[in-house]
Order: sequence, then structure tokens, then C-alpha cells
Amino acid sequence: MLDETMTALADPTRRAILARLSQGEARVTELAKPFAISLNSVSKHIRMLERAELVRRRREGREHILTLNPAGLDEAAEWIEGQRNLWKFRLGRLDDILEDKP
Repeated sequence: MLDETMTALADPTRRAILARLSQGEARVTELAKPFAISLNSVSKHIRMLERAELVRRRREGREHILTLNPAGLDEAAEWIEGQRNLWKFRLGRLDDILEDKP
């Protein structure tokens, strides 16, 4: 799932969709309005976000309503934090070694 999440987050359009959904649920047509791309293209971006489990979709009649699924970011956040801690440790050790050099 981490690969799907990172792929989904790599695109600025998908990040903008997530930013909008962080303010509350929205219809697909509402999400598409600010973008200079077709509704079909926005739908493809949304499907990628759904595959990464970053958004949830429900239907109300003919309308498709999307909501943010922040739990979908947990695995990515854990991986990033692990990498941050690893590199913080490694760079700290390098700093210690360089400070000990005459």
C-alpha cells in the first residue's frame, strides 16, 4: 500500500484534491472545477487516490461524494518518520566522527 500512497502523493493535482477534501467532503464535479483538465482526467486522479485508500466515495443518487481518509496516510507517515530517525542518527554519528578529527 505504501507504493500506491507515494504514487498518489507524487502528483500535484492529487495533492490539491486531498487538500480540498481536508476541508470537508465534496462532489466529484466540485473537485474538478478548479482544474483545467477534463472531468474524466480528474476521475482518473480520484481513482488513484481511492486505490491508495486516501479517499472514500459514496453515492447519493447520481452524485458521487468523496471524503478524505486520513488513516490512509498513516503508513506513509510511519515510513517517513522511520527514515527521518535513521538519517538523523547517521548524520549525528558522522558529526561526532568529524568533531573528533584533529
